[in-house]
Amino acid sequence: MTNKQPDYIRALDFNTDVSFEKELRHRIDEYFRISGRPSRDSLSMYIKTVIILAVFFTSYILLVFASRNALHATVLSIILGFATAGIGFNIQHDGGHKAYSDHQWINKIMAMTLDIIGGSSYLWWWKHVRIHHRYVNITGYDTDIEIGTFGRMSPHQKRLPVHRWQHIYLWLLYGLIAIKWHLYDDFKSIITGRLHNYRIPRPRGWDLVVFIGGKMTFFTLAFGIPLLFHPWWAVLFCYSIAAVVLGILMSVIFQLPHCVMEADFPLPLKDTGRMDKPWAVHQAEVTLDFSRENRVLTWALGGLNYHREHHLFPIICHINYPAMSKIVKQTCRDFGIANKEHASFAAGMVSHFRWLRKMGKK
Repeated sequence: MTNKQPDYIRALDFNTDVSFEKELRHRIDEYFRISGRPSRDSLSMYIKTVIILAVFFTSYILLVFASRNALHATVLSIILGFATAGIGFNIQHDGGHKAYSDHQWINKIMAMTLDIIGGSSYLWWWKHVRIHHRYVNITGYDTDIEIGTFGRMSPHQKRLPVHRWQHIYLWLLYGLIAIKWHLYDDFKSIITGRLHNYRIPRPRGWDLVVFIGGKMTFFTLAFGIPLLFHPWWAVLFCYSIAAVVLGILMSVIFQLPHCVMEADFPLPLKDTGRMDKPWAVHQAEVTLDFSRENRVLTWALGGLNYHREHHLFPIICHINYPAMSKIVKQTCRDFGIANKEHASFAAGMVSHFRWLRKMGKK
């Protein structure tokens, strides 16, 4: 995968004071040195991968070859949707960030699980790793808060009359995001060479092989094989259920850390054209954790509820986030940086709802 950034991807500089980032990295490095825990290649992560993939393939096999009525098909489709999200939150996400293993070929394989479930590891790397993680919550730069005409996530985005009701209808549209992603978005980005207002290089060589092979594998699993055993309407019904579950989970989990009442949406300074805060301080201040004490949720979400830790240390396996969070929290206190979080998943959901409603008002 190419690491060259085209000139037409806009660069945005941050304040150059790295004292907080330097101290935080020193403390985290000391934690791993003293504890002896691996920052990657964790046995727990490999076991977790086996469990998630087992649930995914078991539910798929039962759905295609063993389901005999609508109830069985619906339940298995829902489980398949959750398992698919589990692959994305855990396996693919760590692999795509090179946080899964010290061996890059293992990271590449884990990142490619996204291609099997309908996405593109190539496009995800550009959109999520290169763009979102650097420019999080900066309007005009962060592509993750640009969700189209029907959604206004930032106070700096143009408000349209339809946004008055976005706190109601967006929850329904969230369920369609995965379908749009599977059938339209990736193909459009590859054909046009664009991600929102960014130009990106089209995949070549091995990246192109992975993109085409991944799409063929996904469509074979989602439609090709099931159509050999079931009528088209039954296949479409099951795909829709699994995709809607996936879309809702993806949307909600990635909105709660960023698009809530407590989040900040700073802009570059007009006189200098750069961000007022250093990069690490910016990451800590605009990203919220939620449900940190919920071990079940932490396991299922791949540590994405420890989102501040993830944005500060994206190349460390998420298995370590709960232990790292104590260090991050104390260091933020020492440097006078606010520690914003939601104590529960429900609190985060309410805050996101209120933010959607606020952004929809004049």
